[in-house]
Amino acid sequence: MIKVFIAGATGWAGSAIAKGVYNEKGMQLAGGLSRFNKQENLAEILDFGNDEIPLFGTIEEALEQVDFDVLVEFTKPDIAKKNILSALNKGKKVVVGTSGLTNEDYTEIEKAANDNNTSVLAAGNFAITAVLLFKFASIAAQYIPNYELIDYASQNKVDAPSGSVAELAHRLSGIQQSNITVPVKDTIGSKETRGADIEGVQVHAVRLPGHVLGIEAIFGMPDEKLILRHDAGNSAEPYVKGAILAIEKVSTFKGLKRGLDAVMDF
Repeated sequence: MIKVFIAGATGWAGSAIAKGVYNEKGMQLAGGLSRFNKQENLAEILDFGNDEIPLFGTIEEALEQVDFDVLVEFTKPDIAKKNILSALNKGKKVVVGTSGLTNEDYTEIEKAANDNNTSVLAAGNFAITAVLLFKFASIAAQYIPNYELIDYASQNKVDAPSGSVAELAHRLSGIQQSNITVPVKDTIGSKETRGADIEGVQVHAVRLPGHVLGIEAIFGMPDEKLILRHDAGNSAEPYVKGAILAIEKVSTFKGLKRGLDAVMDF
């Protein structure tokens, strides 16, 4: 039985994952983190019946009072790193779904995981279609040196690029950085319209009503192009299956792995 604690358990994605964990055989929902619902009963909030599933305001309180194996982190980047490091320092395993953490953050997180002989699985996106886009884009980047990324999200998303697109840029730059025929510094006009350089990859962020989360990877060669696109709908349901898989797989290695496909069989 895997005992799971969810940081952000009453949020948009966290509540859907909490329901998935609660209904999953072999898993126990041990508790949750919610600054707005601390000291309340998560089972009552999510209509689980008569169970008692405690909610806490801080990870420190939870670590003192709850026995769990895996922290699922789905909060905000300004508190996620502290939650993750606190859990790792207590020997807990961590699954990260929070956007906005930097490569420097992950360097520190990886060190903490190694120092405490535990593991972190960080997935910029748990949706299976997004995972497949990551995989297909990684294959395409081996053969096509010219590519750019477009990051779509709602007008309310404060971080740019999204964690998913930042992770994809990191992944692709490790294969080969995108070739830019005309360097951005030589652009005539507004250089900002060429997007941002994220680890050697040009990324354009769109923030408009009507979008939830989307990723577009565009690869170009003379007289041909390849477009890979993932779009999420209004429901958090696509993330549940991937999160369950991540919880199951995070105990199969030590240290840090980035991307759900790192633990999937392709």
